Amino acid sequence: MLRQRTDNALAALDRARVWVNSEPLTADGLRGRVVLVDVWTYTCINWLRTLPYVSAWAERYADRGLVVVGVHAPEFSFEHELDNVRRAARDLGVGYPVVIDNDFAIWRSLDNHYWPAVYLVDREGRVRFHHFGENAYEETERAIQQVLGIDEALVRVEPAGLAEPADWDTLGSPETYLGDAHGERRSHRLVGDWSVGEEAAVLESAPGSVAYRFAARDVNLVLAPPPGEAVRFDVRLDGEPPGDGHGLDIDASGAGTVAEPRMYQLIRQRSTGAARDFQITFLDPGVRAYVFTFG
Repeated sequence: MLRQRTDNALAALDRARVWVNSEPLTADGLRGRVVLVDVWTYTCINWLRTLPYVSAWAERYADRGLVVVGVHAPEFSFEHELDNVRRAARDLGVGYPVVIDNDFAIWRSLDNHYWPAVYLVDREGRVRFHHFGENAYEETERAIQQVLGIDEALVRVEPAGLAEPADWDTLGSPETYLGDAHGERRSHRLVGDWSVGEEAAVLESAPGSVAYRFAARDVNLVLAPPPGEAVRFDVRLDGEPPGDGHGLDIDASGAGTVAEPRMYQLIRQRSTGAARDFQITFLDPGVRAYVFTFG
């Protein structure tokens, strides 16, 4: 159901100074346009799976009065760095305007609590619809059309790669942080000389491994190398090279390299069944491991 809020939901944009893909946009400058605010952070798998839809809406409805504005609100410290966000936006094909919300001012103005989140703002600056997380794509696009005053067939999107929807029927493993900040029960095992901080586990000397028994099609891990360096790693699935179960960021032998701070897709199984044992071994020191996600 569409809802309304009487204040101008875009007012916080006026204080934002750093933008990607655009000159700074303002609430007054956007008045008369319908705005879809897309709250994201670039390592979030849940947001990555929404990106093809948001991008398709930005393209389809641009000449009907829709402006998509991405609000990049970082989860991890390296996501505060503008060069990292610029690179991620380029590599992921984010073509719409993105405002850098490192101080979470826009996040707070929306009373937001989630990655990802979308807020649909009408021509008068009122929030008419919102959705948190993945899915609800048809409902969201219908809301866009209603606020724009049109009624037509929905866009066709066929997500692939990182954006492919999770295999919800077999997904049994939760998002798992390797740092201490979340204070969650440990479902992974660190082997080697690791130090664990609030955000991440840091490998002090190589080699070092992380093991996890998982139930899912995909295994993803947010990783960062030491500044200016790269870290080699090797992945095993039930003690063997992953073969055709390898993800986008390794080969069939399990070999890969952490060359930049981002989410790495390590396993994508062609079929799923019983729980399996995952292990990643880093061959160079200094890597930071942040969070496992699954699909």
